[in-house]
Amino acid sequence: MKRVYLDNAATTPVAPEVVDAMIPCLRDMFGNPSSTHSYGRAVRATIEKARKNIAAFIGAEPAEIIFTSGGTEADNMAINCAVKDLGVTRIISSPIEHHAVLHTVEHICDNKVKSEFVELNEHGEVILESLEVLLKASDEKTLVTLMHANNEIGAVIPLKEVGALCKQYGAYFHSDTVQTMGHLPLNLAEVPVDFITCAAHKFHGPKGVGFLYVRKGIPFHALIKGGAQERERRGGTENVPGIVGLEKAMELAFPEMEEHRAYVLGLKMYMKERLQEAIPGVDFNGRCSENCLYTVLNVNFPEHQNGDMLLFTLDLKGVAASGGSACSSGSNKGSHVINALSPKNQNGPNIRFSFSRYTTKECVDYALEQVIEFYK
Repeated sequence: MKRVYLDNAATTPVAPEVVDAMIPCLRDMFGNPSSTHSYGRAVRATIEKARKNIAAFIGAEPAEIIFTSGGTEADNMAINCAVKDLGVTRIISSPIEHHAVLHTVEHICDNKVKSEFVELNEHGEVILESLEVLLKASDEKTLVTLMHANNEIGAVIPLKEVGALCKQYGAYFHSDTVQTMGHLPLNLAEVPVDFITCAAHKFHGPKGVGFLYVRKGIPFHALIKGGAQERERRGGTENVPGIVGLEKAMELAFPEMEEHRAYVLGLKMYMKERLQEAIPGVDFNGRCSENCLYTVLNVNFPEHQNGDMLLFTLDLKGVAASGGSACSSGSNKGSHVINALSPKNQNGPNIRFSFSRYTTKECVDYALEQVIEFYK
C-alpha cells in the first residue's frame, strides 16, 4: 500500500541534514553546558553559536532568544510574563487561536485580568478596525496575542500593521509564529512585536525544541524555576541536540524560502483545482489563495452518508491528513476554528491537507484518487 503524508501542519519529517547535524551532539558532546570544565564549555559554545545564528535569521539579537521545549511552552511563557512581569490586566485575542494560547489565556484570566476577542472576517482574518476600537476603549495595560497564521485554515495577519497599532496605543504584542517560522520571511528589526514563538518540528527540525523571542528591554522572569540556564529566564538543562537541529533547520529553510513557497503553493492550488473539478459542492475554509499560508488547504467536503468516515478511510488507504489541529485529536467537539467562523461547515467533513517541500505531485494525485473514489 502506498503511504502519503499530507499532515505537515501537525509536524514535518526531519530533514536528513538536521539528523546529521544532531548526531555529534548525541554521540560526542555530552557535557552539561552549565559545567565549567572543558566538556561543558564546548557544549556551551555550541549553544551560543546556534543562538547567534538563529537570531540573525529573524533580525533579532542573540540575547532576545530563549530556548524552550517548543511553541506551547513559549506561548505560556509570553502570556504569563505579560501578566506577572508587565502588569497586563487585559488580553485581546481571537476565538481561532491555537489552544496553547486560548487555554493559557483562559487559565490566567481572573477578577484582575480580563480577555476580549477581536472581530474576524469570514476568512478568519483579523479586522484591523475592530482591533483599533478595542485598543482605544481602555487605558489598561493590554496584551494583544494573535497568531501570525492559523494552523487549521491558514489565515494570515499583517504583522507590521497589527504591531504598529499595538505600539500606537501602548499595548504589548505577542504573535504565535509556529506555523510561519521557516515558511514566511520575518525581520524583527522591522516588525514592532514584543514576543514571538517557534517550534522546530514545523519546518523539518526535531520535536521538543523551539524558542521564545522577547524584545530587548522587557523584564522577564522564569516561568519554569530551577537553575540559572537561559540567563535565568528558563530553568532546566538545555536540549543541546535539539537546539543544534533547530539551527540547522533554519539554515535550510531561510535561504530557499521563496523557492519552497512557489513549489508548495503550486501543489496546493493544483489539489484545490482538481477537487473543484471532480467533486460538485466542495468548498474551502479560509481564503485559500496566495494571501494565506501556502502550506495549508482546509477542505469542506459535501455531505455524505458516510462523511464521518472520510478521514478514517483515507488513513486505511495510506493517506495521512487531519480533521483539525493535531493537538486536539480525540475531541468530538469538531474544530473550534471552523465552528467560530462558519458553523454550517460542520455538516460535511472538513479535512486539512498540509504540504511541505518533500511533498510530491504523485503524493497529491494519490490522495486525490482516494477522495474522488469515496465520493463516486
